[in-house]
Amino acid sequence: MQNSTQRFSNRVEDYVKYRPQYPPEIVTLPEQQLLLKPGMDIADIGSGTGISAEPFLKSGYRVLGIEPNDEMRIKSEALLAGYPGFEAVNGTAEATTLPHSSVALIIAGQAFHWFNREQCRREFERILKPGGGVMLVWNERLTASPFEKAYEQLIIRHGNQYQTVDHRNIDAAAIRTFFSPGQVALTVLDNQQVFTYEGLEGRLLSSSYMPSKGDPGYHEMAADLRTLFDQFQTNGHITIHYATNVYLGQLS
Repeated sequence: MQNSTQRFSNRVEDYVKYRPQYPPEIVTLPEQQLLLKPGMDIADIGSGTGISAEPFLKSGYRVLGIEPNDEMRIKSEALLAGYPGFEAVNGTAEATTLPHSSVALIIAGQAFHWFNREQCRREFERILKPGGGVMLVWNERLTASPFEKAYEQLIIRHGNQYQTVDHRNIDAAAIRTFFSPGQVALTVLDNQQVFTYEGLEGRLLSSSYMPSKGDPGYHEMAADLRTLFDQFQTNGHITIHYATNVYLGQLS
C-alpha cells in the first residue's frame, strides 16, 4: 500500500477545489464544552490543505497545521497566508515536533484513519495541556439516494484499495477505545455539495484510491461517471449529502 503521507501528492488541486468544507459548528462545539476559549492554541493533525483549520482561523484562533505531505503543506501555507494565526509544521500524528503540553485542542479532519492509533495516542497526551480536548471529524458521504447508491458502486468498481482505506473501517467502538479512559461524544451535522459534471469528476479524483488522469482505468471510470451524471442530474447539477461526524472528548 502506498505510504499514507504521500497518497495525495498528485491530487492537491482537486482536493482544494472539490473536497467538502466543514459546518461552522465544529468551532462552536468545543467552545460550548469549554474545551476551547479565545487565546488557546490548536493543533490540526493531518491538516492537509487547511480545510479543517480555516473555520478556527476565521474565529481568531491560532492553529498549528501538522502535515507530512510537502505538496499539501505548501498549498496550505499559500491558501491560509491571510491568517496570521496559521503555522504549517512538517510533522506527523505520531511525531508532531510540538513542545510538551503546548496545545489546548487537537483536531483531525478526515485524517485520523491514517494514523497509528497507539503511537499518536501517546503523542496526543504529550502535546495536550492538562484538561485538553481531542476532536475527530469526518465528512461521511451518504449512500441514501439512488444517485448516491450508484455513485458508491462506481467507486467500489473502479477504486483501488477503497474498501481497505475507507475511513468507515474505524467504527464508534474503536474511537471509544482510543479515548478510554476518557469520554467521547458524537455529534452528527448535515452537510452537502452541489456539483456540475466537472465538479463531480474533480470530487472523485480528489480521492487517493481512484485512478488519476493518465492512470490505467481512468477513461473507463470517467465514461461510467458521465453516464451516471447524465442519468441523475437535475438542471445540470448533482447533490452529494454528507453526515459530518464530530467525535469530541478528552483522553483522561
